[in-house]
Amino acid sequence: MKTRSISFERIALYAFLTSLTALSIDAVLPALRIIETELHVEPPLSTQHIVSLFIFGMVFGELFLGPISDAIGRKRALVLGLGLYMVGTLVAMLSTSVGMIVVGRILQGIGVAGPKIATRALIRDQFEGEAMARIMSFMFVLFILVPMLAPAMGQIVLAFAGWRAIFAVYLALSVLLCIWLVARQPETLPPQSRIRFHPATLVQNGARILRSRRVTLLIVATGLVFGAHLQYLSTAADIFFDVYGVSTMFPAYFAAFAAGIGLASIVNAQVVRRFGMQAMCEGALLGLVILGLGLLSVSLVYEGRPPFVAFMAMGFVIFFCIGILFGNLNAMAMQSLGQLAGLGASLIASGSSLVAVIFAVAFGAFYNQTPMPLASGFLTTGVLGFVLVRLASGASQEPVIPVKRAA
Repeated sequence: MKTRSISFERIALYAFLTSLTALSIDAVLPALRIIETELHVEPPLSTQHIVSLFIFGMVFGELFLGPISDAIGRKRALVLGLGLYMVGTLVAMLSTSVGMIVVGRILQGIGVAGPKIATRALIRDQFEGEAMARIMSFMFVLFILVPMLAPAMGQIVLAFAGWRAIFAVYLALSVLLCIWLVARQPETLPPQSRIRFHPATLVQNGARILRSRRVTLLIVATGLVFGAHLQYLSTAADIFFDVYGVSTMFPAYFAAFAAGIGLASIVNAQVVRRFGMQAMCEGALLGLVILGLGLLSVSLVYEGRPPFVAFMAMGFVIFFCIGILFGNLNAMAMQSLGQLAGLGASLIASGSSLVAVIFAVAFGAFYNQTPMPLASGFLTTGVLGFVLVRLASGASQEPVIPVKRAA
């Protein structure tokens, strides 16, 4: 039976576990230029890959740790993920080259999928109704605060102890969370409710999901939006420094864009029932087209250095549009999954992450010390995303995908 109450300690544990992903991406951003200078980065690798290939690691973790948590229990899957994350953090912290950091970041990405995926399943095992709403409300606040505050934390650590200390903070936090989890969190999936990990059945069910035209189109659309966001994360520190000479104030300006995503989440919760997810997504994608084209045009007029006020204003609205898209696209993709929702969530997360990495690496390669490649990425996302969402709407009457069970 699911419970209706929860302690603040349990909420805090789940929130910190879930926030490890955003913290791992955003806190290291202020250190990218220092790492580039210290380790003498040379092609084909660049410091952009320290961000983008972390997501590449998540592709594999998101794909497998969900089904693994169904087979061995939520707690063991969480510990497994945190253990992989710690190994990757140690590799990155002790690196003598960007290549070693990238290897560590890929391991971090695989491992962080444990807290990201298994924590959601753990919550679903235990809570419903008001209790679940309370947890999600608290986590929603954290989702807004972590991206806003993580670069500032990273910059403070960087100023006092260097870039390796940022990874030391990651390591300390993951160790503390693992101890807290083992000591205080009981297993929520009893042995009789577990689903045997059967690779052949997973492949068959995965194929059933991906044969859904609607789901596949929305996975790609979600990946494009995530890719545009990832392109920004990979180049943000460079853009602010190269174009505007901003270094110490970077966390504050980064937080302003993150606030756009947070505001969008609040607005979307209030109006999505009135307008519907389809209309909200189409409007936000048209916004990306207009604003991406606008930022590109202004950048061309000002020879790659648009006025700072214009860049910040358009950037805030762009991230407002991205905030509208994140939740709605994922919810639309999940609608027809039925009993395959668990595996479907893993496939949507890993598939969109893979598309995002390809997109961010491809567009990031064109970085030329101006915002023009970034503006082109937003414009491309808006155009292609709008087409994909429209095509997906034509498949909206697909039946619920049937499940194939292991023998």
